[in-house]
Amino acid sequence: MAEDEINEIRALLASRPRPVGWAERRARIEEVGAASPTAPDIALTPIEIGGVSAEWSQAPAADPARVLLFFHGGGYCSGSILSHRRMATEAGRAAGARTLAVAYRLAPEHPFPAAYDDALAAWNFLRAQGIAAKRIAVGGDSAGGGLSLGLAMRLRDAGEEGPACLWLCSPWTDLTLSGETLVTKDTVDPLIHRAYLDELAAAYLPPAMDRRDPRVSPLFGNLAGLPPTLIQVGSDETLLADSTRLAAAAGAADVAVTLETWPKMIHAFPLWNARLAKGRRALAHAGRFIQSRTTKPLA
Repeated sequence: MAEDEINEIRALLASRPRPVGWAERRARIEEVGAASPTAPDIALTPIEIGGVSAEWSQAPAADPARVLLFFHGGGYCSGSILSHRRMATEAGRAAGARTLAVAYRLAPEHPFPAAYDDALAAWNFLRAQGIAAKRIAVGGDSAGGGLSLGLAMRLRDAGEEGPACLWLCSPWTDLTLSGETLVTKDTVDPLIHRAYLDELAAAYLPPAMDRRDPRVSPLFGNLAGLPPTLIQVGSDETLLADSTRLAAAAGAADVAVTLETWPKMIHAFPLWNARLAKGRRALAHAGRFIQSRTTKPLA
């Protein structure tokens, strides 16, 4: 059954191959990501944060005092609230929290540090609303996972209180593309390949910027002092080594880190949770992780 489900997702992706232009790519990820509608009991409220679109979502049983700040994937160049709405809303349901999904500015029109700054603006917005830092989880998939890490490191470096925890799904943590699974998993990954990642990195980064800069490649940064972190990744994805190396580096830096490698799963597989039992189980795991860390008594 599990193999049938993931094969159906692979067939869906194969039926909608990635086009060349940015506008066409953005339309494609929305079409593929939004193939399953949002559950009818989810309340959606659009807002703006400094000119950037965002969306509150809330399941009926959610605690409004706790928030999942969610950043979508798409290689910093595509992805949207719409493409990731099912994933973000169901993650919030599993965590028993409200979700704030942020449509950060995309490259190449808005290269670094646009997304990096939009992530901080979203955090500051939540804090200005009176939401305690220890009631906020930060997470996302792929590039959104990289943004989540970058935000936590930025807050730590500024001496500010950071989130209660991080949830990273198939995070892109190394824009130098040095992970060995970019080669060893190339034939089984239906989505992510080296040439595509190189194009995304070139579009996102200013020409003179070092790809090892921790603000864009947090794998190479100082991870000490980060909050408890859950990393979820599929065994059939080229970015597997971005997760395994991150978990090892975070553990060596005394971060409480949990790595879940899901057999036969592909990049950002919880995106298809409506059709994929393992995607639903992964979100349930993430929800318990977030709930356990955002409901502790405030110090």
